Amino acid sequence: MNSLVQSGAVFCAFDTETTGLQSVTDRMIELGAVKFDKNGVIDSFDTLINPQIPLPPMCQQISHITDEMVCDKPIAAAVLPDFLRFASGCILVAHNALFDVKFVDAELKRAGLLPLKQQTIDTLNFSRWAYPANGHWKLQFLAAQFGIEVKSAHRASDDARVCMEVFLRCIRDTLDRQKLQSLAEEALL
Repeated sequence: MNSLVQSGAVFCAFDTETTGLQSVTDRMIELGAVKFDKNGVIDSFDTLINPQIPLPPMCQQISHITDEMVCDKPIAAAVLPDFLRFASGCILVAHNALFDVKFVDAELKRAGLLPLKQQTIDTLNFSRWAYPANGHWKLQFLAAQFGIEVKSAHRASDDARVCMEVFLRCIRDTLDRQKLQSLAEEALL
């Protein structure tokens, strides 16, 4: 991963907040992202989304996003082209990436657009590799473990920023293991 960062790659850490857990029936209500490279943050993206359905109480309790906050916001079909432009050319980074990618892809499909095609790095899997003895790898747990400030947990833009910081920390903490793995892979060629 460090070699990817040092190569000048641009990354886009992103997060979604949703009405539930099922991408087929539930909807996105917030999409946040942070674009960064080896020199730091380049730009950020954050928008609330009108899901066109009432927000379940559990969703409101977790995210602190209410029906009133999203009722006059754009629908996903209007927001996604902006996000795709923002993330164009980037390697996507997300914590439990499969969840977020499934939701973005489901909304893209509903909008008649193609699914995400970018390479995606899952910081959940990366942190499990980096810290196998942890026992816990939730984003908020890792943030507390590393002293990363959480300003607004379960809000997409802050979770995306925290994801970026966890990604960079995992890289820093595993530099020696990455070098050994790279050497082992080269030896197999």
